[in-house]
Amino acid sequence: QVQLVESGGGLVQTGASLRLSCAASGRAASRYAMGWFRQAPGKEREFVAAINWGGGVTYYGGTVKGRFTISRDNAKNTVYLQMNSLKPEDTAVYYCAADQRIATMTLNTCDYWGPGTQVTVSS
Repeated sequence: QVQLVESGGGLVQTGASLRLSCAASGRAASRYAMGWFRQAPGKEREFVAAINWGGGVTYYGGTVKGRFTISRDNAKNTVYLQMNSLKPEDTAVYYCAADQRIATMTLNTCDYWGPGTQVTVSS
């Protein structure tokens, strides 16, 4: 029903900025809460940010708060993750996900996932 594909990842140096995009397709895509998760080598997948269907409610993981900003444009069926002041510890595969409820969004409750995009931050 909903298909997601991420883009915008790449190799950057410490302190640089990147904007990730997640393009969604499907009639009901704009009614889902959207989130970003990331998984570094040898680590568990962790929550990064989430935004509700209307765009007025956002949440951030503690390690990225103040540096990353999530937003969405429902007219374009796209969610964004603006990443500033990137650090080597931000290196990971970043995944876009969709959940019917932002309040219950977890790794196990998301209904749809994108294939991921690699972000590498060198020191």
